[in-house]
Amino acid sequence: MANEKCTRHQADSDPRNAAHLFSCLINCHYLWVLPTSSNGRTISVSLCPPATHELLRCQKEEDRRKRRVPEESQKRMSRRFAMIRKAFWSIQQTPAAGAGRRCCRPFSQLAATKEASLPPVSENDAEIIISKMPPFDYTPPPYTGPSTAEILKKRKEFLSPSMFTFYKQPLNIVDGRMQYLFDENGRRYLDAFGGIATVCCGHCHPDVVDAIVNQTKRLQHSTILYLNPAVTEFAEALASKLPSDLKVVFFTNSGTEANELALMMARLYTGCHDIISLRNSYHGNAAGTMGATAQCIWKFNVIQSGVHHAINPDPYRGVFGSNGETYAKDLQALIDFGTSGHVAGFVCEAIQGVGGIVDLAPGYLPAAYEIIKKAGGLCIADEVQAGFARTGSHFWGFEAHGVVPDIVTMAKGIGNGIPLGAVVTTPEIAKVLTRSSYFNTFGGNPVSTAAGLAVLRVIEKEKLQENALAVGSYLKERLTTLKDKYEIIGDVRGRGLMLGVELVTDRQHKTPAKAETLHAMDQMKGMGVLVGKGGFYGNVFRITPPLCFTKEDADFLVDAMDYTMSKI
Repeated sequence: MANEKCTRHQADSDPRNAAHLFSCLINCHYLWVLPTSSNGRTISVSLCPPATHELLRCQKEEDRRKRRVPEESQKRMSRRFAMIRKAFWSIQQTPAAGAGRRCCRPFSQLAATKEASLPPVSENDAEIIISKMPPFDYTPPPYTGPSTAEILKKRKEFLSPSMFTFYKQPLNIVDGRMQYLFDENGRRYLDAFGGIATVCCGHCHPDVVDAIVNQTKRLQHSTILYLNPAVTEFAEALASKLPSDLKVVFFTNSGTEANELALMMARLYTGCHDIISLRNSYHGNAAGTMGATAQCIWKFNVIQSGVHHAINPDPYRGVFGSNGETYAKDLQALIDFGTSGHVAGFVCEAIQGVGGIVDLAPGYLPAAYEIIKKAGGLCIADEVQAGFARTGSHFWGFEAHGVVPDIVTMAKGIGNGIPLGAVVTTPEIAKVLTRSSYFNTFGGNPVSTAAGLAVLRVIEKEKLQENALAVGSYLKERLTTLKDKYEIIGDVRGRGLMLGVELVTDRQHKTPAKAETLHAMDQMKGMGVLVGKGGFYGNVFRITPPLCFTKEDADFLVDAMDYTMSKI
């Protein structure tokens, strides 16, 4: 691409010229404003892809259509754009400078700046990068709540000290619509993290909101000891999305709780205690699920008995590369030498989420399921992150491997942000809970299950699975192009809208670029793009946006990442 170099213009430091240039750019409505540490006497303007001329043309057309600018103002704008275009194209293309510290000024502050009263450019001059964030017809109401500083102070005083935040300057997110989030200043961000793969339909999707509000007005909570149509209708709809005889549903409040229940059911059904999971996996943070989780950063020194961790079939970092059958031999050896020869179950994510969006080596899961069944165990598919159409090609992640589990656990996308989880299994396995009393106060809550049913309907109505496949494939292709361009990108992986980009300082040794990952996240936030972070070393961008993500959103994300990578 021709974006390895950015067109730049050094404007005179005269405040009137500076104000005029700022005004022109503000009218474009597509600004990334980042303070730099240069000499304080110039304004450095960079124009990133798409091409300069085309972008300016599109911006003018967008202003005419969306803002209905009067004819006189249109003429003034045209002259301003002509001035900028002439300045951009009259100079030699040179690499963008400025490796200094950067943070972002909110759009609202720029928009409120009057041309006549704009202060002179001082020691904190600005590098302005124009990029076309896709238009979006929503403006959040003014925020009147406590400031970021006040919230941070209360958080430190009243919430758990174990809680952490992203970014050097934490974001105060107060509003959201579909694939966008808004901070306290009204600035819009492209949400490429989706609340950790949780928001599938889009933030505040009207159909889901209506279902929640209408059910809340009618009946917020009673108990599953009474009948209510919401829970049974959702259970039936959910069972219809699963293969074979998987049709008995137990509702929970989270993925951790769902996995805890699944592990207990496997132990009860088989009469064995040993559970096998994969290294690098994450299944929750309660007693049983913490044992199944295999990353020290998510484990405490408490009793976690009866769990064995097989070698992770990681095509990028794994010892056997992409040879799934060789990894399966390790699983067999683990059973032979680490257990009685019989196991309760095998729990596995189709794509490891917290572990850094690791897709399993081809051929591993079918071989692993066969080995587990011969050992008398049940196969548990953890679909907390990969489920609900996120992978695009299938509704559930395990389906891409051609296997049918005995138990499926799910959460996150099931409720589009509502606290909701579920365990689905066969009638035969489900009977084990009748040996004693199993009860969940909030499992099957009418508001939560009404939301879950609305989510299924939205996925179907808006063809979000098809969108996840089309947009996800396009996004992965563009990210792979960045890998070819920048040595720091070691791997691009995943399926649909569950993608990972791993950063390394040395491709040969795959040295994790942890500091660079944190820096890049901050830079992209400054440009209006929010991505997650994962992997054992914390060096993987987790890209799990709402499934309503568009190709235009994908372009904006990749262009921001492209620019960020060019500065590292």
